[in-house]
Amino acid sequence: MIQSSSSTFLDEIDGDTLHEECGVFGILGHQDAATLTALGLHALQHRGQEAAGIVSFDGKQFYTEKHMGLVGDHYTNPVTLAKLPGAAAIGHTRYSTTGEVALRNVQPLFAELEEGGIAIAHNGNFTNGMTLRRQIIATGAICQSTSDSEVVLHLIARSRHSSTADRFIDAMRQMEGGYAMIAMTRTKLIAARDPVGIRPLVMGELDGKPIFCSETCALDIIGAKYVRDVMNGEVIICEIQPDGSISIDSRPPARPQPERPCLFEYVYFARPDSVVSGRNVYQTRKNMGMNLALEAPCDGDVVVPVPDGGTPAALGYAQQSGIPFEYGIIRNHYVGRTFIEPTQQIRAFGVKLKHSANRAMIEGKRVILVDDSIVRGTTSLKIVQMIRDAGASEVHIRVASPMIYHPDFYGIDTPDADKLLANQYANEEAMAKYIGADSLAFLSIDGLYKAVGGEPRNPENPQFTDHYFTGDYPVRLLDKEGEKVGRKVSVLASNG
Repeated sequence: MIQSSSSTFLDEIDGDTLHEECGVFGILGHQDAATLTALGLHALQHRGQEAAGIVSFDGKQFYTEKHMGLVGDHYTNPVTLAKLPGAAAIGHTRYSTTGEVALRNVQPLFAELEEGGIAIAHNGNFTNGMTLRRQIIATGAICQSTSDSEVVLHLIARSRHSSTADRFIDAMRQMEGGYAMIAMTRTKLIAARDPVGIRPLVMGELDGKPIFCSETCALDIIGAKYVRDVMNGEVIICEIQPDGSISIDSRPPARPQPERPCLFEYVYFARPDSVVSGRNVYQTRKNMGMNLALEAPCDGDVVVPVPDGGTPAALGYAQQSGIPFEYGIIRNHYVGRTFIEPTQQIRAFGVKLKHSANRAMIEGKRVILVDDSIVRGTTSLKIVQMIRDAGASEVHIRVASPMIYHPDFYGIDTPDADKLLANQYANEEAMAKYIGADSLAFLSIDGLYKAVGGEPRNPENPQFTDHYFTGDYPVRLLDKEGEKVGRKVSVLASNG
């Protein structure tokens, strides 16, 4: 796939952030299934902006629409939605963590099996996907994509169980990693969550019809009722019966494990109005800011968030410290993926394409900048310089999460360990000097735990998934351990 120079330029601007994973949505038995799925994906757009896809079923045939770009660029068109008839649909909005950016990797993926068609979509990453891929290719399988989701389809097809639901469960029991997966057959909508519960998945209801989606905000947008979270390791099978009713069958895990939700859902990924594992994301982020103010107080005149992620934490910091909160940075929400040809002069604009200083609020003041996280530090460097250019007398950075030392393999696109700021400098003072700030401080791991769960971290049995801060990976990394064997995937060039 040939990438335009303008896209590459904007990728440079985005390269200092933790990219979202993916979002999934599915509904069974509703006459407006495709439209509701499109709305749900729109609410989950923050989880992936590369591409989106929907598969529907009308009782006779499956239909699919997949497009690169944003949900609103394609699925607001009545003509597009008219191509997705039926009372069942699943959808996916994507940011790639495995597989190249190409239309063939856009989910949901579909396959025709002995029992009929099946479409699948998932959020997260399988840590044994490449290992299983090599094994099935060695036995004669043909893979059409570079997405690890395709491995699941092969495992379903090879299962010796008779029903599609049991085949699906058999396949998922072989997968490892952090994932939330939904599948759709001619009569069923199936949901599964990884045994540790790293990735979120919730169950809802609209007009008596079951829904599964990544976050509660996708239920809110269509007026659906939240029912409960899908439990870690659980598989839920919803099936349309001959009389038109829908049965719901829950299959608990064979070997239950304690739930360990991903902390970065609270720090960064989930929308502030969502509820993740029973906790309001906005409130947890405010708690992070309040704990940060207690742990790392600072003499300043104004608390300024780095938008948009740092806003709730900055409110908490201001509330706890008594220092006024102001929007000292204004974000431009309309920077597209193809802006303008990036000449050297345009490149010099740097972070100003996305952020601009609100001089009236920061000139002559000691500014406390609050951000949700720092990955490589390059964006922080540019923002600090922008604030100083706008007349700030001092710039202090406070980060509402701990230092990131380790990469993620469960669905978050993170740089290699040696590219992370925390691994490049000996201490916070050295980091602050590189960024150009007067001081820099991070929230402690216990401060983060208390903000989310109310208690410090239990080192014997951690309550959350936190490997990016601690190096404690809750699920083995089979593909990573087998890299020396070779995990090369041949790629057929695609113009999709």
